[in-house]
Amino acid sequence: MITFTGAQLDAWLVAFMFPLARILGLLASAPVFNNAAQPARIRLVTGLVITIALAPVLPPMPAIPPGSWIGLVVLAQQVMIGLLLGFTLRIAFVAVDIAGELIGLQMSLSFAVLYDPQNGGQTPVLSEFLGLFATLLFLALNGHLLTLSVLAESFRLLPVSAQPFAAGGFAAFLAWSSTLFSAGVLLALPLIAALLIANLAMGVLARVAPQLNIFAVGFPVTLMTGFVVLMFSIPYLGAALERLFDKAFHAMAAVMRAAGG
Repeated sequence: MITFTGAQLDAWLVAFMFPLARILGLLASAPVFNNAAQPARIRLVTGLVITIALAPVLPPMPAIPPGSWIGLVVLAQQVMIGLLLGFTLRIAFVAVDIAGELIGLQMSLSFAVLYDPQNGGQTPVLSEFLGLFATLLFLALNGHLLTLSVLAESFRLLPVSAQPFAAGGFAAFLAWSSTLFSAGVLLALPLIAALLIANLAMGVLARVAPQLNIFAVGFPVTLMTGFVVLMFSIPYLGAALERLFDKAFHAMAAVMRAAGG
């Protein structure tokens, strides 16, 4: 007859529960993994599979009973760490969305919206297009595998313990979040500059020929200029997004190092 002691059962539960909490937190917030079209059951099974694969190579877990108050606090802390990792990576994708909104505003396409199942709301068409482009590039660069690699590395940089989460982790996350606006503006800058020149030309034309209906002419001109510049910018957008994703992965590691003190 096979028997188990309470200490052995607690050790087995701790070896899987704490890593699973961090992994599920990441899957709930990281881009690509948290797609709303993906059923929650599939996401849970994915988290279980990743936990089983990572458990043998993870550092030793603390001897904390999972049903105790300290165990519940550690469990909640692991969920928070996973969410923080996912949101750190998500900032790169939000910067792409901001670039699409700025471009659409300059092209007079901000009124054209589509339902975005990823965000669960209405999104401008250019933001949706650039978001899909960034997602495909992220998958082509094996970004999903790099995300899991950073997740596994986080258990070394920030081991599971009852030690409180250091405030430096939140400071590093807030410092990285400033990239959300700067990267969005830099990605949209070529089109903004081209459309500004087009608008200045329309303004000069309106002064030279007052009888010309500038509203009827300016709208198709800005649309055509925006699409032409976007067409020529797409080949260079991939390199910019690759650098942005690289910074995002470094930011994830920096957040974990700061959180671990």
